[in-house]
Amino acid sequence: MNTTVIPQPRRMLVLATCCLSLLVVAMDATIVNVALPAIRKDLDASLSGLQWVIDAYTIVLASFLMLGGATADRFGRRRVFQIGMLLFSAGSLLCSLSTSLGWLIAARVLQALGGCMLNPVAMSIIVHTFTDPREKAKAIGVWGAMSGISMALGPVAGGALTQHLGWHAIFWINVPIGLAAFALTARFVPESRAIAVRRADPVGQGLLLALLGGLSFSLIEGRRAGGAVAVAAAALAVVALAALLIYEPRRREPLLDLRFFRSIPFSSATALAVTMFAVLGGFLFLNTLYLQEVRGYSPAGAGLCILPMALAVLLVSPLSGRLVGARGARPSLLISGMATLIAGLMLTQLSAATPLPWLLLAYAVGGIGFGMVNAPITVAAVSGMPRAQAGLAAAIASTSRQVGTATGVALAGALVGSRLAWSASTWSGFPAATHVVWWLDVGAGAVVLALGLLSTGAWARASTERVAHLLQEPRTP
Repeated sequence: MNTTVIPQPRRMLVLATCCLSLLVVAMDATIVNVALPAIRKDLDASLSGLQWVIDAYTIVLASFLMLGGATADRFGRRRVFQIGMLLFSAGSLLCSLSTSLGWLIAARVLQALGGCMLNPVAMSIIVHTFTDPREKAKAIGVWGAMSGISMALGPVAGGALTQHLGWHAIFWINVPIGLAAFALTARFVPESRAIAVRRADPVGQGLLLALLGGLSFSLIEGRRAGGAVAVAAAALAVVALAALLIYEPRRREPLLDLRFFRSIPFSSATALAVTMFAVLGGFLFLNTLYLQEVRGYSPAGAGLCILPMALAVLLVSPLSGRLVGARGARPSLLISGMATLIAGLMLTQLSAATPLPWLLLAYAVGGIGFGMVNAPITVAAVSGMPRAQAGLAAAIASTSRQVGTATGVALAGALVGSRLAWSASTWSGFPAATHVVWWLDVGAGAVVLALGLLSTGAWARASTERVAHLLQEPRTP
């Protein structure tokens, strides 16, 4: 591992380079959603096709995030980061050239393969570049703020680009940013590797991909493909899950160390990540369609409507971080759960005539719920864990976020699609069909409230101490 002290100006350039990678990957979450109606019309895509545009990316990203970090530790963080940036840029270019839905979905997979080499590796680069604890904390704070900025920029940039240049343009902008980050990495980022490298777990990797792919396919394509196909896909997911639970504990260095889940705070952090990112994924997917297809807003207008949610995330995320540092995770989680519950209730009566101020307020309240939960998830995932295991714990939490997004999009589309005979003439029934999803969001808020209370007590903290001691013991083969 490179231990050379890097001069301050160069450290800032390293941080800026890593933030560029986060800019394109994080902005992708909102920028693509705003363009979905335009993609539907241009490529004659069905609702399930639009779901795959989102989920092809998130499923692959969730499946290979941990592999991307381990590969960088083994072969060099700068090298893998550059490869990831090239793959992401190439995937973006292919997305922008897509003339069919299949082409676009395949290019999204390539984007995700690059993306899994970017954010986890960039964070590792930052941690190893800023060795002073105070500077490291500031650098990670800048990194976290960039995620909020990216989310706020996404709807506005995506809407404007789609309206004035076409949906292909939302992918064009990734290419020059990616090439700039590649060049800056070559010039300013030092190479580094881990001293001890985790072994690859291809079987666990394949089982995780089968689990997520089978689950998503059964939800997205089950209604259209038929009952037998849906049952087979769901059975594949169940078998893959069972195989993971049996196989992973037998490995010395598993992809998913199941001992982590004996910690109540860690298990709660995982459940919170899946729950809240499922809420976010379903919200963005349904509301961009609602605003443009039902309300008739332009892409730019829809982007501006979603902006209150993104701005709320941007504003409350640092407040949540400070609150967690001063009072622990419970206050942030309780605020998040209550805001999510209220936002869900506000949307349960959604119609084509819902007043715009009511919509914007619901979006802002939902943004508060989402913004308050990120800091507690990260802290709960790594707090109390041995330092050597903190990276893996954080990687599992990051994977859980992507799993939640993929599940939220798949489930929201499946529930709405099952209530509509999908055609251009049925958009009038779309708002009522979404009500079941908003009621689920109300339930998600209640889950966050319950986990906020369960995971922050003395009993929960004691479970983390027991797991931390267990993780310090060597595993048997």
